[in-house]
Amino acid sequence: MKHFILLLFTGLPLMLFSQNQYNIKSYQDEGNRAPNTHYIGDAYLNRLLESDRELPYNITKATFKANSTLDWHYHASTQVLIVVEGEGYYQERGKDPILMKTGDVIRCPRQTEHWHSSSKNSDVTYLALYGGTTPTSWTEVLTQEYYNEVASKL
Repeated sequence: MKHFILLLFTGLPLMLFSQNQYNIKSYQDEGNRAPNTHYIGDAYLNRLLESDRELPYNITKATFKANSTLDWHYHASTQVLIVVEGEGYYQERGKDPILMKTGDVIRCPRQTEHWHSSSKNSDVTYLALYGGTTPTSWTEVLTQEYYNEVASKL
């Protein structure tokens, strides 16, 4: 019993300290519910890596529940979406929408207006990689009617 108490009071703090000397975030964590500003439905964001002087890009895990939409927007840098689970829709302005699914990697050029979301019947989780600290530029609301039209065609 003495050994257990000694281990508890000396070993546990050392284990916690050793974990805290690294900036470790869990990919498994769904993240925080995103403020419902530029989308309809339920979305969760887990900021895995944030850019700084040594790391000039961000990685965010985004999960959109089924039948959730994201407004039209663009980024100051190229954005890469890596779909890790589920299905969703992706469209660049002036192009046909596509169904994105698990395993797809989508490269969206900088300053290219686009939107992405879950599909009508499936959640989607993707990793979003993008550079810099310039915030997303939101351009137009993606209406539920337009989303429904896309869903009926894909």
